[in-house]
Amino acid sequence: MPIYEYQCESCNHELEALQKLSDAPLVDCPACGKASLKKQISAAGFRLSGGGWYETDFKSGKKKNLAGDGSSGSSSASSSGTAS
Repeated sequence: MPIYEYQCESCNHELEALQKLSDAPLVDCPACGKASLKKQISAAGFRLSGGGWYETDFKSGKKKNLAGDGSSGSSSASSSGTAS
């Protein structure tokens, strides 16, 4: 679920709220009680943790294209560039 940032236009109180995408925006300020909260535009942040993501993680069989294995995919790109 995304975290949304809000700011009250009456008292300038700022807060963050964890909401579903389908939830209606908050309007009531918890500090002053007025219905003047506005959703702020902020940069989205996320974190990938763990061993890493690799091209071959979800491929199987002949679909694998490992870097440096001498496959035709990388050599055909270089040979087609020299043919022009």
